[in-house]
Amino acid sequence: MLEWATEYFRSRSVPSPRLSIEWLLAHVLQVKRLDLYLQFDRPLTRDELDTLRPLVQRRAEHEPLQYLTGSTDFYNLTLRVTPDVLIPRPETEQLVEMILDDHPAGTSVAGTAGDSVRFLDIGTGSGCIALAVKKARPDWQVTGIDISEEALEVARGNARENELDVTFLQASLLDYTPPQKPHIIASNPPYINESERGDLPAEVRSFEPAAALFVPDVQKMYRVLADFCRNHLASGGSYYLETHEDHTDNLLLIFEKKPLAGRLVTDYSGKNRFIVGIFEE
Repeated sequence: MLEWATEYFRSRSVPSPRLSIEWLLAHVLQVKRLDLYLQFDRPLTRDELDTLRPLVQRRAEHEPLQYLTGSTDFYNLTLRVTPDVLIPRPETEQLVEMILDDHPAGTSVAGTAGDSVRFLDIGTGSGCIALAVKKARPDWQVTGIDISEEALEVARGNARENELDVTFLQASLLDYTPPQKPHIIASNPPYINESERGDLPAEVRSFEPAAALFVPDVQKMYRVLADFCRNHLASGGSYYLETHEDHTDNLLLIFEKKPLAGRLVTDYSGKNRFIVGIFEE
């Protein structure tokens, strides 16, 4: 099955064909990928084949592996993912890493003691950012907002399964007013112009939620974020925004002037990926 499916996926131009069948087979057999090779000669039962075949067919249609298995790993967490939420990316893990590196446990944030730091995740989706931050900084008050109730149900389920106390609210960025100003704001918003939809791989454009990917006007999206930070971020607070490498230069113009004083930060591939700043009134 490993050999056959690898060739089958390759013939259908499925990315990482060998990894795809390893992941699916390990999921069906409930073993680690290494165990596949420790039991390489093991015959598959009829029930196992019946479970595996439809997953192989769906993967051949470029459906993402994370939706097929129903989960993904993100920054020391295992999270449930469905087609209602964006699949967390390594770049977003780096965003979490930056936040935690900039604000070590027990240190003050914007003049506030660690146990009263307020953190807001805008467009929380699966809750990956909010939950990873809460796990690393359990004393922080963490809130995630999203316009999609379906996404919030996934996020709340992930909070329960990981035993993390995070508040998830349905709210639009345009009408949400935090009851208290957050000290840190993070967001991985939709940052792809709708006109660029055709440039994306099939497994992204055809399966992941369009509302989490596309906007009619990327610059307008970030202007709204900039206004939100100006109006609601605590003085001396920080913000961390993920962006698309093709838009960062233009987007930085929205944030670089005081009081936002934003700067670009590259991802591990050396691409401009984040806009980070400290709000100073």
